[in-house]
Amino acid sequence: MVVGNETPPMEQHNTSTTADSEIQNKARLAIIELANMISVPMSLNAIVRLNVADAIWQNGSNSPLSASEILARVVPSGGDAHNLERILRMLTSYGVFEEHLSPNSSNHRYSLTDVGKTLVTDSDGLSYAPYVLQHHQDALMRAWPRVHEAAIDSTTEPFVRANGEAAYSYYGKKTEMNELMQRAMAGVSVPFMKAVLDGYDGFKGVEKLVDVGGSAGDCLRMILQKYPHIKEGINFDLPEVVARAPTIPETGVSHVGGDMFKSIPTGDAIFMKWVLSTWTDDECKIILENCCKSLPVGGKLIACEPTLPEKTDESHRTRALLASDVFIMTIYKAKSKQRTEEQFRQLGLSAGFSALRPFHIDYFYCLLEFQK
Repeated sequence: MVVGNETPPMEQHNTSTTADSEIQNKARLAIIELANMISVPMSLNAIVRLNVADAIWQNGSNSPLSASEILARVVPSGGDAHNLERILRMLTSYGVFEEHLSPNSSNHRYSLTDVGKTLVTDSDGLSYAPYVLQHHQDALMRAWPRVHEAAIDSTTEPFVRANGEAAYSYYGKKTEMNELMQRAMAGVSVPFMKAVLDGYDGFKGVEKLVDVGGSAGDCLRMILQKYPHIKEGINFDLPEVVARAPTIPETGVSHVGGDMFKSIPTGDAIFMKWVLSTWTDDECKIILENCCKSLPVGGKLIACEPTLPEKTDESHRTRALLASDVFIMTIYKAKSKQRTEEQFRQLGLSAGFSALRPFHIDYFYCLLEFQK
């Protein structure tokens, strides 16, 4: 006998079983997606190699094109449009392309979303495309099957186990890899630096600025263009890196090669971007101590670094940060890492800085001002 709205025992059991089945189905679907996740970055790598974004963009038209039309622009000799479409559809599901369906046809056409537009080559020849390619070079790909070994023995990173030497020295011997790294860093740095220069005024009053790990000098050039009162800019990096850095005329920039673990050129302020995250705590302390020694009292180190949240969530930002953290562990140093603001604060204090001021002007990077 059923009284009021009370659910019969059999119906309760069926409802519970259905809910459990739904949960299990979603869990199985999620693990299948994760297991096949390699398809995403490798497909992204493929469309960069094929220059698909520029083919669609066509100087800003971004007109929807079919796979056949795209292929005709990127591979004039012909190819397999069906296979290209499979790649385009998959990346559409991750927000790289927008799919357009004709009302009376099964023909799919594709345009670029805002995500896809980051791969378009701009008027300065820059985009995020080299950043994608840089992550998927053969030497780096050889390291990924050995990620688990970083959890077993952290004395040697997976990249070294796979390639026989550390990433930085390996890059230094490979001209093509080093040049791609410079293009990748330029493509990432320029839009970030535009945000920095729009939202941060800490370069006011600086007369001599040192960029540690400045690569080709793009960041330094942009800073000096915005703040012409800076009389001298020093682009400081490894000798083999600055040897390939282009001359930056009429800006007062000079390229200086050296080793930041030994000494750093003096200046009123020191700037660095994505340097500390690729080193261990002990190594970071040495870098920070050398920065502190090279600054006058009242000087500052302006470091742009990804900063991890204290609590893990499923946001795009957190996923991007944690994925980058595992990349660092795999490629650069098994004990190098991205850090929270508090961890950076404690490192700075241990190296002789008196305070840390964070500026949140970008979704990925945080600007950390270490004050002496």
